[in-house]
Amino acid sequence: MNVYGLIGNPVGHSLSPPMHEAGYEALGIDAKYVTFEPPADEGAAAVEAAEKLGVAGLNVTIPFKQDVLAAVDPDPLAQRIGAVNTVDFSGETPRGYNTDAVGAVRALDHHGVELSGTTVVVGAGGAGRAVAFGLADEGMAVRIANRTESKAVDLAADVPEASGHGLDELAELLADADVLVNCTSVGMDEDATPVPAEALHGDLAVLDAVYSPIETRLLRDAAAAGATTVDGAWMLLYQGVEAFERWTGEDAPVDSMNAALRAGL
Repeated sequence: MNVYGLIGNPVGHSLSPPMHEAGYEALGIDAKYVTFEPPADEGAAAVEAAEKLGVAGLNVTIPFKQDVLAAVDPDPLAQRIGAVNTVDFSGETPRGYNTDAVGAVRALDHHGVELSGTTVVVGAGGAGRAVAFGLADEGMAVRIANRTESKAVDLAADVPEASGHGLDELAELLADADVLVNCTSVGMDEDATPVPAEALHGDLAVLDAVYSPIETRLLRDAAAAGATTVDGAWMLLYQGVEAFERWTGEDAPVDSMNAALRAGL
C-alpha cells in the first residue's frame, strides 16, 4: 500500500483526504491518504521525515509552502512561484511542484473558458502569485490588483507580461478584461466582495478561489452581469487532480473526486 498525505497547520478542516481516497477507490488503487500537523516552523523537517518513512507523496498547505523549498528539488514553475504544494518522492530526490497554478488553469478550461487576452488577478499573496504565473504561462496578459499596490507591483515584476495596480483601478482594468480571478479571502467570512458589481460584465469569466461558501457574493454579482462563473471548489479539485496524476501515473477519476469534495463542503 502506498501512503500519501498532507502537511499543514492546521489540517483538521482539509477536504483532501476524502477527495483523494475517492480517487483511489474508483481506480482500485491500494493507497491511503493521511494528514500530518507538524509545528509551524518544521515544514522542511516534516518532508525529510516523510521521505524516511516511505511516504509516496505529500501535499503541502499553509504555513509550509515556502518552507519546504529547502527540502525538495522544485520544478521550474514552483521555483518561479517560490512555493511548493505537492512533493513526489519517486525519484532520487524529493521533487516539488506547485499545482495551484495548474488548478486554476484546469478549472477555467473545464468551463470552456478560452485562456487568451487579459486576466485580472485580485490579490498578490500566495494564491495570487501561483495563478498569475499559471495564466501568464498560458499566454494571457496579467493585471494584478491588490489592496497594497506596492505588493502587486512587486509581483508583476516577476511575472511575464504583467502589471501591478491598486484596487481603485479595478473598474478600468475589468472594462476590457476576459478573465477575473479572486485570490483573496474576501467573501469567506462575510457577505462581501473585493470587486464592485458595476465593474463586472457579460464578456468576463470569473473564478473565485474562495470555496466556503461555494457561492460567494462575487459569483452572484458576476452571474447577474451575465458572466461565466467558476466556484473555488473547481480550483481545489483540479490542484488535487494534478497531484493525484503525478503520484499515480493514472488519469484521475475527476467525477468521483469532485463528488467526494462537494459532499464535504
